[in-house]
Amino acid sequence: MKKSIIAFLILGVFTTAYPQWQQTNGPIGDDVTAFAVRGMNIFAGTNGGVFLSTNNGSSWAAVINGLTTTNVLALSVSGTNLIAGTSAGAFLSTNNGTNWEAINNGLMSFGVHALSVSGTNLFAGTYGGGVFLSTDNGTNWAAVNNGLTNTTVLTLLVSGTNLFAGTWGGVFLSTDNGTNWTAVNNGLTNTAVRALSISGTNLFAGTNGGVFLSTNNGTNWKAVSNGLKNSYVYALTVTGANLFAGTFGGGVFLSTNNGTSWTAVNEGLTTGMVISLSFIGSYIFAGAYGDGGIFRSTDNGANWTTVRNGLTYTKVLALCIIDNNLFAGTSGGGVFLSPDNCTSWMAVNPDLTTTELTTTNVLSLFVSGTNLFAGTNNHGVYLSTNNGISWTAVNNGLTNTCVYAISVSGKNLYAGTKGGVFFSTDNGSNWLAVNNGLTNTAVSTLSVCGTNLFAGTRGGGVFLSTDNGTSWTAVNNGLANGTVLSLSVSGTNLFAGTLGDGVFLSTDNGTSWRAANNGLTSTYVYALTVSGPNLFAGTNAGAFLSTDNGTNWTAVNNGLIKTSIMAFSVSGTNLIAGTYDYGVWTRPLAEMITGVDDKTNPKPLAFSLQQNYPNPFNPSTKIEYTLPTASKITVNVYSVTGELVANVMDGFQSAGSHAVSFNGNGLPSGMYIYRISAGEFVQSRKMILLK
Repeated sequence: MKKSIIAFLILGVFTTAYPQWQQTNGPIGDDVTAFAVRGMNIFAGTNGGVFLSTNNGSSWAAVINGLTTTNVLALSVSGTNLIAGTSAGAFLSTNNGTNWEAINNGLMSFGVHALSVSGTNLFAGTYGGGVFLSTDNGTNWAAVNNGLTNTTVLTLLVSGTNLFAGTWGGVFLSTDNGTNWTAVNNGLTNTAVRALSISGTNLFAGTNGGVFLSTNNGTNWKAVSNGLKNSYVYALTVTGANLFAGTFGGGVFLSTNNGTSWTAVNEGLTTGMVISLSFIGSYIFAGAYGDGGIFRSTDNGANWTTVRNGLTYTKVLALCIIDNNLFAGTSGGGVFLSPDNCTSWMAVNPDLTTTELTTTNVLSLFVSGTNLFAGTNNHGVYLSTNNGISWTAVNNGLTNTCVYAISVSGKNLYAGTKGGVFFSTDNGSNWLAVNNGLTNTAVSTLSVCGTNLFAGTRGGGVFLSTDNGTSWTAVNNGLANGTVLSLSVSGTNLFAGTLGDGVFLSTDNGTSWRAANNGLTSTYVYALTVSGPNLFAGTNAGAFLSTDNGTNWTAVNNGLIKTSIMAFSVSGTNLIAGTYDYGVWTRPLAEMITGVDDKTNPKPLAFSLQQNYPNPFNPSTKIEYTLPTASKITVNVYSVTGELVANVMDGFQSAGSHAVSFNGNGLPSGMYIYRISAGEFVQSRKMILLK
């Protein structure tokens, strides 16, 4: 049995006043969902906001000022207006994306997945709310759904006086600007219609079951998928006699005979997950799902090259600072450098032919004097002595190359890996395993306090060494959770952030622990940092501040769009936060310490699905999600081809934060999709099983 995969997120629109967190110019931009063209300007809609290119995609710049969410699902141009459909409704820019304003009056469904323009009419296709019409550039909207029996609208197409809507329940036609709709599905054997395109009198529909052709405005359809090796068609575009299909798993296919036969055109295309296509002059652009970014072809898809300069990685796992230089370690994109307080970013990843740092996950960053160390998920430790301009692998003796944490004590360098702790006295040139007494060797975090070295592990709690790692002792009395993701020291206080049980405090070097969670609404603590007497916790519900050693916590999240914080760093008077899906954010410490967040109107809990942890995993992982109201939910896992692998959860749950476990025993290594459904809320994420 196969089921389809949708990644839709319905959110309310919440407004906050300054002061608040500010998103930096990078590293952001991942799933490329939509394109729009106005003159020489090419716009790309991504899950990191809108990006603009004025040079045919050679470079991109973020244009997100005023967007209250960066989850962009659709783009359209009407005269001098640029409209973005997002998970938080529609936004309008009259200056090429420099500034945006929300245009949602009357738009009863905020998940806008499709936009189309016909003269002065602007149409929005929404998830669960059907089609809305605006005749005044989005100032006001009215639902136009009479006869539209399926209101999950994935795509819209205007052809003369005909308006077509592709829905989760097939194709609908309106000849009166949406006032009335008629289903036109005869012969359409798969009704999950994700894409529509037209060439002369030929109308094409891309579905979860391949491509269909109609020559009579949808009255009748026939399958035209011969040679189409992947049937999940997410995008269609036509130029001349060429019809292109973007698929979820098979890349791009070309037909020169109206779909009668198809040929894969994927040379140079490093991902098969193509979810958007567009033509600009002699260029064809393909937008990828995940870390692929944007690809460009000048020869009708025969060859592709990546064009993602400026369109960089959102998943920030580590942060550190040398002098005034801020470094960000990312998932899949290597290391990025900002020399100007996050105003601009650049990749600092040389072409390391034997190690491919540019395509790996940087799990940890650490500074020791003028040395910058990067710990990776599969290539060990790298050293740079010139701010990332060049890197050298320093792995001699490092028998496990999945490096979660790096720390230093005097001249001693420590690496916490999936296979225990390693010790180096020569800046990583040589390593020695120091694991005596370490009964759990999956070391996720390290912290030094005087002559004490602490190791937080994934399942074994905290271990203490007083002799540079030569021997270890478990120090877990009172520590309710053995998966410790973060450690931080403030004076004589040692803090541990755990996976599911919040923050714990020890005042006696780990001999005893007590929970310190009052006011901490999320107990999944990925990051901890100290600034003077202030302690900050990064969680899957954002940032929290404690001014009394964890006795009480206050959320400090105004302005944060995505709240899964994986890393912290203090830069002068600012706190820098690295998030899992929306890049790097910055906020002045003084704003939070003086308590400026509006506690009288807190951001309400929304439906959300967090990234699984750990990821990659073997064989088990946790899936976290939040529910604003009690709901009947299902959590399923699928293969990338859409086949149902496992039903992880199916039942009624109360409002709040929840977690379920998934075990991949018996499954092959590879990418999987997990999806939560709760009423009209549906969201999916990717995860990797790595055995």
